[in-house]
Amino acid sequence: MEQNIIAYKVDKDTFNVPSAKQPTMYFIGVTTGQSSIMKIFPSWAKALGLDNTVIVGIDIGIHEDPEVYRKVVSFIKNDELSMGALVTTHKLDLYEATKDLFEYLDPYALMFGELSSISKLDGQLRGHAKDPITSGKALEDFVPENWWSEHNGDFCVIGAGGSAIAMGSYLMKEEFKGNYPNRIIVTNRSQPRLTEIERIFTDLDPGNIDFEYHLCPVSTDNDQILTSVKPYSVIVNATGLGKDRPGSPLTDNAKFPENSLVWEINYRGELDFMHQALAQEEEANLHVEDGWRYFIYGWTEVIAEVFHIEIKGEVLDNLDDIAKKFR
Repeated sequence: MEQNIIAYKVDKDTFNVPSAKQPTMYFIGVTTGQSSIMKIFPSWAKALGLDNTVIVGIDIGIHEDPEVYRKVVSFIKNDELSMGALVTTHKLDLYEATKDLFEYLDPYALMFGELSSISKLDGQLRGHAKDPITSGKALEDFVPENWWSEHNGDFCVIGAGGSAIAMGSYLMKEEFKGNYPNRIIVTNRSQPRLTEIERIFTDLDPGNIDFEYHLCPVSTDNDQILTSVKPYSVIVNATGLGKDRPGSPLTDNAKFPENSLVWEINYRGELDFMHQALAQEEEANLHVEDGWRYFIYGWTEVIAEVFHIEIKGEVLDNLDDIAKKFR
């Protein structure tokens, strides 16, 4: 099953997305035509029995005028065969500009003020923030059960954006009481996001985790923070460095704590952070994970919401196998 890659650029002066002629899911991003999902989706649709269903990209400039987001969401809401969308990059801006257009917003969307999933059900336009679910599933794939209670390690996330917020909220869930990280350490190169993540984590704090927030405008600052992270910790690159932009949030002199789990949440690009960890894998007894399953969970969760189907178990594994052919 093949489909031409279709992506429309939308701005204040141009809205050229045509009415859908067949069931259509949208990918709202910046350069959607370059994403591997545009090649993967047709094969996934066939495997899921979503006959005659296509994916279309909608490219919007970063921090666009709110009216642009409103045009896009209103179009999806009112166009009969437009089934929904996955939102990346614009999650916060789109939520702020369009939240009044939704009849339903899930608790995570309301809590974090962001949207990653747009869908329809029973005449309602519905918005979800899926990252706390998808990041949690990805963490469960490689962090052993009872890891924190057995080892008392830290969770150190470099970058304070939506992914970091989602991971932290997952780790602080009530069901994990007695198995929380010793510390949650967040670093970021600018202060506003640190201030915002501290506000959110303060509200979520279950009461027995220590929190640290560090302004680290240069890589050597992150190197220094890493020296204080305990063995048996989880260290995450939640920045765009190594994917969207070159480089790593660490220098090559950084030392990962022994017996730790290192997660590069990106799966494409130069992945410098991951290679820095792999260089120390044997010496420091590290487990190094990339962002492939995070990518898979991110898309399948939203597809399941948009088309009201269940994707788990063998179905999920089959979609993963299909997608690997396009890596």
